[in-house]
Amino acid sequence: MIRIGILGDIGSGKTFIAKSFGYPVFNADAEVARLYKKNLNVFRKLKKVLPKYFNKFPIDKALISKAILANNQNLNKIIKIVHNEIRKKLRIFIKKNKKRKIIILDIPLLLENKINKKNDILIFIQSNKSRINKELKKRPNFSKELLRKFKKIQLPLDYKKKKSDFIIKNNFTKNSVKVGIEKVLKNLK
Repeated sequence: MIRIGILGDIGSGKTFIAKSFGYPVFNADAEVARLYKKNLNVFRKLKKVLPKYFNKFPIDKALISKAILANNQNLNKIIKIVHNEIRKKLRIFIKKNKKRKIIILDIPLLLENKINKKNDILIFIQSNKSRINKELKKRPNFSKELLRKFKKIQLPLDYKKKKSDFIIKNNFTKNSVKVGIEKVLKNLK
């Protein structure tokens, strides 16, 4: 099985590109959203460490943002609880797809949390900064302050780019993505 990890800036189009490969995708952001909606155990753990913000289930995403913005330590507390669960979900995903030729890992903190393996193929998604900002502003609950906090816990983009085996330039057109993906898949054969 070939594991492909997708790296890049927040808002660079990682999820769109991951889905465009046509192979099973582990989307960590979608898994986190599911945890907030459906995992009572995660709620209880978060309520225990941050009772001021987590008082009803399912968890309201706006309250998560509020907790993160209120205190720098809150983000680390949330990550510690959530990432444990995400690792479990990833193991299940890998087991379920073990016979597949390729799987795609769309995990924002892939390198930071040392989730990647030595033989993983890493792809860096390169996008224009102003275009990224334009895309981010379309997101519900967009906050520059929240974005800044998330960027602080991430490795520098130059480091991620150097660690990558391939770079796909995303100018937010299907054609640019298709050409980049075809080039990667051709090199993997």
